[in-house]
Amino acid sequence: MQTFTTLPETDRHAQFADTLADTTDAMAMTYFRKPLDIESKADASPVTQADRAIEAEMRRQITLAFPSHGILGEEQEGARLEASHIWVIDPIDGTKSFLSGMPTFGTLIACLSDGTPDLGVISIPPTRERWTGQRGKPSLLNGTPCRTSGKEHLADAILYTTSPDSFDPAGLAQYETLSEKVAMRRFGGDCYAYGLLASGHVDLLFEMNLHPYDYMALVPVIEGAGGVITDWAGQPLTLTSDGNVIAAASAALHAEALAALAAD
Repeated sequence: MQTFTTLPETDRHAQFADTLADTTDAMAMTYFRKPLDIESKADASPVTQADRAIEAEMRRQITLAFPSHGILGEEQEGARLEASHIWVIDPIDGTKSFLSGMPTFGTLIACLSDGTPDLGVISIPPTRERWTGQRGKPSLLNGTPCRTSGKEHLADAILYTTSPDSFDPAGLAQYETLSEKVAMRRFGGDCYAYGLLASGHVDLLFEMNLHPYDYMALVPVIEGAGGVITDWAGQPLTLTSDGNVIAAASAALHAEALAALAAD
């Protein structure tokens, strides 16, 4: 039987991330729907002691397991970002949902190798759903392979965005361009919506002003489930992307969405 230390590198990272997500899930649920001190960050987004405590523990465990690896997170300064391997983490993706008692927040964990996301985890503590993607392997939901719906046309697609408040006027116009062509549009979900896309329940996601810790973990999950996720220009997502993200259940749907945006 293989031990943690003798596993291939990518599998070792995946096993560690799964264990790390167990810790973050448990911590998050101790704070969920409890009174919290809420502060506003420089960008006016909320932060709580839960966000900070969970990220601190994540950083501690990553540093213990992989002392040479870099860490980029939401709540603290980046560390060792020149390293070939960088962990990109968001302790509570969907803090507004978390604060308002909505069970759609999650923890995001990615491991990048030379800038490429080889591993991504979307873990949703209240529902006990966890999506894992490893480059070159099928994505898993709680250990079972999952697939996107495979829908190919906007007219058949369910479109999600977390909130129209995140768009500037030009971005909102682009969102409306897609919205008027799809079968249904819904709001909310944060990272949970990407898990739903990977499992075939949602077909198209369109968002603006995300950060690397919001989207890097999503890439292996969506791609390993048969979907496509890029920026609005169709370029791969990187640590220096502009934060405008589109994810689709198939290459055909992705191409049709980009064509609609270009024609607007």
